[in-house]
Amino acid sequence: MADRAVRLGDSALTHRELGRAGLAVSGATVSPDGRLGAGKSVKAVTARGAAWTEPPLAALWETPPAEQAARALRSTSRYADPDGTGSDLLFLDVELLGAVREPGGTCLLALGEGGVPVRLTAADDDPALAHRDNLALLAAAPGTRLRIIGRLIPAAHPRLTLLACSHPTGAGTIDLGLDRLRRADLPDPAAPAHFAPPQPAGPGAQSPLYLLERRVEQTVPAGRAALGMLGDVTAETRRIRRGGLPTAAALLTALCASAAQRERDPFGRLLPADTDGFAAYWLAAARYSAAVSESLCSVAWNPTGEVQGVSGAAARPAI
Repeated sequence: MADRAVRLGDSALTHRELGRAGLAVSGATVSPDGRLGAGKSVKAVTARGAAWTEPPLAALWETPPAEQAARALRSTSRYADPDGTGSDLLFLDVELLGAVREPGGTCLLALGEGGVPVRLTAADDDPALAHRDNLALLAAAPGTRLRIIGRLIPAAHPRLTLLACSHPTGAGTIDLGLDRLRRADLPDPAAPAHFAPPQPAGPGAQSPLYLLERRVEQTVPAGRAALGMLGDVTAETRRIRRGGLPTAAALLTALCASAAQRERDPFGRLLPADTDGFAAYWLAAARYSAAVSESLCSVAWNPTGEVQGVSGAAARPAI
């Protein structure tokens, strides 16, 4: 796949070459999701590719990470404007700290601008690709400074899937999926994987918002009836209120009550369920939980604790 040709105009470059070479293009078309068209009117010839430290690419790393994260959140939000533009890619300068064990496996921890710890995960676990092996090797090079490109993973802590980085020796760049690092590329080829010291939890790490989110998500495959059989959710709403989210607690109470509500006629027969009312409560809970999640993610990327300009209610403090 990496050596398959991509034809654009009069040029034919492989995926591997396209990641490093330049193209001079005229008459190009772009789809709404950002894909470059290759119609008959497109003309393209190969050119020298620009280094990440040269203009115009160097400007991508000059935007503060918090602003990049806010832009990526606007792009990835499930309620984003379908006609809006933006990218979920982040361009960061980081210092590697080592590996971190998580319930789902091991990821790479790096220190970004402003001392923000960023977790870097493999973009794909396919063994035919080099993502996982490259991350394991980079974990053996703590202290190495890299220029990286990653895709935002919305979470209560800074988190990216690592797509590409500068070479540890400073010579060129590495596509983490197509290029394989070797131990000889590391500052100390004999060094084992290094585990980073424990990091303090971020402001949203202990948020009880997940108690509302899981009920919203549970409704999608299981339906209204499954939510109606939960019974008393007082314990969950109490935890949510203690976490400072009274609106989330009220929404969970209303959602479950609406799911369980079934009225009867004078003869004791069940009346049709109020599906419109339940749908309204579900949509309110879904929009609220998404907005608060975006707000927590934005705060995690900002060392000053200020919420950047993300979409909708996420731009306001979570309550």
